Amino acid sequence: MIQHLKKGQSAQAKASDQAQVRATVEGILSDIEQRGDTAVREYSAKFDNWTPQSLRLSQEQIDACIASLPKQTLDDILFAQAQIRRFAQVQKDSMHDVEVETLPGVVLGHRNIPVNSVGCYIPGGKYPLIASAHMSVLTAKVAGVKRVIASAPPFDGKPCAEIVAAMHLAGADEIYCLGGVQAVAAMALGTESIAAVDMIVGPGNAYVAEAKRQLYGRVGIDLFAGPTETMVICDDTVDAELVAVDLLGQAEHGPTSPAYCVTTSKTIAEQLPAAIEQVLSRLDTAPVASVAWRDFGEIYLCDSDEEALEVAERLCSEHVQVMTRDPDWYHQRMTRYGALFLGHRTNVSYGDKVIGTNHTLPTMGAGRYTGGLWVGKFIKTHTYQRVLTDAASVMIGQYCSRLCSYEHMSGHKEQADIRVRRLQQEA
Repeated sequence: MIQHLKKGQSAQAKASDQAQVRATVEGILSDIEQRGDTAVREYSAKFDNWTPQSLRLSQEQIDACIASLPKQTLDDILFAQAQIRRFAQVQKDSMHDVEVETLPGVVLGHRNIPVNSVGCYIPGGKYPLIASAHMSVLTAKVAGVKRVIASAPPFDGKPCAEIVAAMHLAGADEIYCLGGVQAVAAMALGTESIAAVDMIVGPGNAYVAEAKRQLYGRVGIDLFAGPTETMVICDDTVDAELVAVDLLGQAEHGPTSPAYCVTTSKTIAEQLPAAIEQVLSRLDTAPVASVAWRDFGEIYLCDSDEEALEVAERLCSEHVQVMTRDPDWYHQRMTRYGALFLGHRTNVSYGDKVIGTNHTLPTMGAGRYTGGLWVGKFIKTHTYQRVLTDAASVMIGQYCSRLCSYEHMSGHKEQADIRVRRLQQEA
């Protein structure tokens, strides 16, 4: 029997809140489309108190940011990027162009072609999310994107040196100190000083997510993102403190971030609330994480792994950490999630920051139909066809003609018929 011991609110925003965000974003996008750089500067001043002389950072500014950082910081950034680059390259190498002669004289194939330009948004208002630069800029570069531009808001009244260094070391071709909707709009729509891109990627707040939603179609996007979600599936092979740390480590993202404990251990289910309070007492981010756990934390006590799997599949969490006797049992059976973290030796933070997998993942149940950001998101698979002989074209044309007639599409039918007539005569 599944016992839902602690319930949370729905993580979905209220309809009125959604309408307000939608209207605000719509107005900003329209204004920037009409007034370009002038509007971007005004919104930057209004929302970030940032009025730069140039929207784009110069090489001198980039160099100054890098020079301001300790060697250990740069070494750590480079280490993380090496892991992410290595795995991204392995993923790219798994993708192959194909060509096959499906019938005598009929050749079909596809080519994997990177998009030409990408805009990467790196959040930096509440936390300077250095890792997001690796995950977006670096992955796009490994995919072969020719022009990758990156933007992050100011942090403490100036460009965040760590983010700038990460963007530069990841291979960004242009770097901007801009935040929020104005950054996304400038990159997607283009302004007098910023050439528009083909695709926008990267996480952000509700306004950034709404901007990407409204721009989708005019440009490509990676994912529709909601609040960070995390789930710990566990049994009595771990303790309540470890579970609490792993739940709160993601709850600190924001006050609406769901955190789920799905356990077959009655001891953990009973001890977790007190363990949560104990861990919160030593976290600087407790004011945020405590609210997320209070309002969106949930505890499920299950009698079996099968019941725990049922709960996990239904919730379809962005991050799923499995700390049980046999994590592979879940690995082989789970189908709905963003990313898996198997065993007590790993955790979501490793994936977020350094281990090599990408941390931009589906939320709000999107793991039902998509995975997270990877090199393949930046690559388009285009098909082509070639008919090598008159006989092959006549044979395909005769089938095509009849199929078109069943659909009453005379123009399509004539495309086939004219070739059948001409090529039969020539033969």
